[in-house]
Amino acid sequence: MSAAGRKTILVTGASSGIGEATARRLAQAGHRVFLGARRTERLAALAAELREGGADVAHRALDVTDLASVQEFASAALERFGGIDVLVNNAGVMPLSPVADLRIDEWNQMIDVNLRGVLHGIAAVLPTMRRQGSGHVVNVSSVAGHRVDPTAAVYSATKFAVRAISEGLRQETTDIRVTVVSPGFTHSELTYRGGNHEARQAARSAAEHLAIPASAIAEAIAFAVDQPSTVDVNELVVRPTAQT
Repeated sequence: MSAAGRKTILVTGASSGIGEATARRLAQAGHRVFLGARRTERLAALAAELREGGADVAHRALDVTDLASVQEFASAALERFGGIDVLVNNAGVMPLSPVADLRIDEWNQMIDVNLRGVLHGIAAVLPTMRRQGSGHVVNVSSVAGHRVDPTAAVYSATKFAVRAISEGLRQETTDIRVTVVSPGFTHSELTYRGGNHEARQAARSAAEHLAIPASAIAEAIAFAVDQPSTVDVNELVVRPTAQT
């Protein structure tokens, strides 16, 4: 990749799953990648591995629910690389349960990570992108942002909201690209933590039978990122062929 084609890309939730796969794909393509997540030991190992392969990668602890943490993350990337071309807003949680379970703490966690975290990311990078007159925000939603299933009402609500915010941001600017990527069943750690036990087991069972690798979503993100600046890929839905 030529120097002109290299971009500085921030990836949240980069310690596993789609975030890790995206970091690998973009680093291998020659982009400069700045990784953020709470599990810094995983970030450090991933960054070291990618650097051994010749990639220009750095990392920083990140809690997307904390605006100051996200701002410091963006500032560190700006200081390290001199600009911010792309933000991949990927961090997310999915504790599934019926509404009647009243798992209010988990509802708030999904709102804080899946929705407020996306807004924090946008707020942290938008001023820099506007000064540059260019930029790209990639927000990871879900097929749950297109449909609602039992036990996923609150999760779906946050992912519908991500699509709404993305479309609003897209309409408000003519020089910053906005892409929504909505994965279907994908191998990740989303189904391993929180939620109602039966709902979690059902989701894990479905994922084991249907899930596509996280690298498939990373390919979709890389496709959108690598389009010419005049081309804005607004939305990509990527699901297993067998998923109805």
